[in-house]
Amino acid sequence: MGRMRRIPAGILVIRSIRGKDWSLKTYRYLTLFVTFVAYTSYHASRKPSSIVKSVLDPPRHGNHSNSNTNVPPWPWPMGDFFIPKMNDTYSDDGWAPFNGKDGTSKLGEIDVAFLAVYSLGMYVAGHLGDTLDLRLFLTTGMIGSGIFVALFGMGYFWDVHHFWYFLGMQMVAGLFQATGWPSVVAVIGNWFGKRRRGLIMGVWNAHTSVGNISGSLLAASVLDYGWGWCFILPAAFIVAAGVMVFLFLAAYPEDVGFLDPSESSPNARGSIHDDSMMWEEGTSNDEEAPIPHIHSVNRRGVGFVGACFIPGVIPFALCLFFSKLVAYTFLFWLPFYLSQTEIGGERLSVKSAGNLSTLFDVGGIFGGILAGYISDRLKARATTAATFMYAAIPSMLLYRTYGNISKTMNIILMIIAGLFINGPYALITTAVSADLGTHSSLKGDSRALATVTAIIDGTGSIGAALGPLLTGFLSTKGWDAVFAMLMIGACIAGLLLTSLVCTELTERTALTSPRPRNNVEAPLSQSLLRDGRR
Repeated sequence: MGRMRRIPAGILVIRSIRGKDWSLKTYRYLTLFVTFVAYTSYHASRKPSSIVKSVLDPPRHGNHSNSNTNVPPWPWPMGDFFIPKMNDTYSDDGWAPFNGKDGTSKLGEIDVAFLAVYSLGMYVAGHLGDTLDLRLFLTTGMIGSGIFVALFGMGYFWDVHHFWYFLGMQMVAGLFQATGWPSVVAVIGNWFGKRRRGLIMGVWNAHTSVGNISGSLLAASVLDYGWGWCFILPAAFIVAAGVMVFLFLAAYPEDVGFLDPSESSPNARGSIHDDSMMWEEGTSNDEEAPIPHIHSVNRRGVGFVGACFIPGVIPFALCLFFSKLVAYTFLFWLPFYLSQTEIGGERLSVKSAGNLSTLFDVGGIFGGILAGYISDRLKARATTAATFMYAAIPSMLLYRTYGNISKTMNIILMIIAGLFINGPYALITTAVSADLGTHSSLKGDSRALATVTAIIDGTGSIGAALGPLLTGFLSTKGWDAVFAMLMIGACIAGLLLTSLVCTELTERTALTSPRPRNNVEAPLSQSLLRDGRR
């Protein structure tokens, strides 16, 4: 009976109601859905700080509108996106300690504190994810995240004005947030093989953008009631999602009765083949078969140093450092940038800037899917990621140069920038991490999934911390300096994959080059050559 406790309670209840178990394919879809909602809630709970920046530290430049202050005649729902600055319903006094001359820098320090703890915590979380029960580990992280995100927002209701309070809440929240990504990627890697992994995980990785969008909309929807609610609502979302994970997530196929390809057992009901996305369903009484006596706790984990030596881990980790530097600068600072930049001759309200910033993540959804699909077709993850990073450079330049002409132009260029910026970020953190976590050098030890994911994303998150921190300082000197930093970061990210790109191109050339049709041709040509020399 001790082994049965590993089956999530919600699945046991559904089994008892149905009178039989689900098929392998149904479990696969359930895993996709639960992990999608889980990481959507993680990103939703990170977004409020970017929405409230302009409330805590309002711009001090006098009148911000040079043209018509009426809401432009855009059709629903776009009309609600573009509310002029003068229509804000809250005070422009800001919130101490962020409303002083160094307020922007302090907001940057809050961001870097969160991301620094997040990145360092991820290295530990990856190893723990490979040694502990992933379902319980993920649930604990989600509920803990919700509590401390909510406590940050409670600073509004408790009238807290101490910088160290907000800094401390963000740091502890970052520690709990570190549990998320290594865990969900490991779970998906356990249930899915490598064929079409880029496309599947590209679609699945839309949770990042969906989380950013939902977090922005949730926060903006309650902003008029007080900025504290912007944190309370996403916090409730991640706690509710954590409960769902606890009830319905099977972290390993063998926890609900199916075997990994590397395992064998006479009780096995079915297996997941690593080289195919198809599932072998077993016999007709597949749903009634007993649970095999093999569980995830019997697997051994790979060490941190050993995971670093897996071919490709270090280059992709360093590439993600600069890729996330760019992506997270947009995540944390785009609403603030939009509220302080004239678009079509006027400045937007904080609420409208938050709503408009979601379109960057709409582009990110398409970018993740497109990058995954292309990398599957070409079988070239590094080439795809590098190409997208190089394309992000002109897209950011165009957005900075022409995005202020009109709202339509801003939307188009923002979506394009989001596509190229988030595409490689999504590809590296999902399909690449899963590929390397199940690399042939591991000899079937899939317990490296969370560790490899943590190394790659943890290194990337250090860059994610550096980007917003530099932005907090550079934005005081002008936004051109910020965009110059972002374009340099994107260029370096692409260059770091150069050796892997060359390897992929060499392998592809070798596969397409003509070969002798049989073993007779080569000796024959050598004989002719000798005859000619005579």
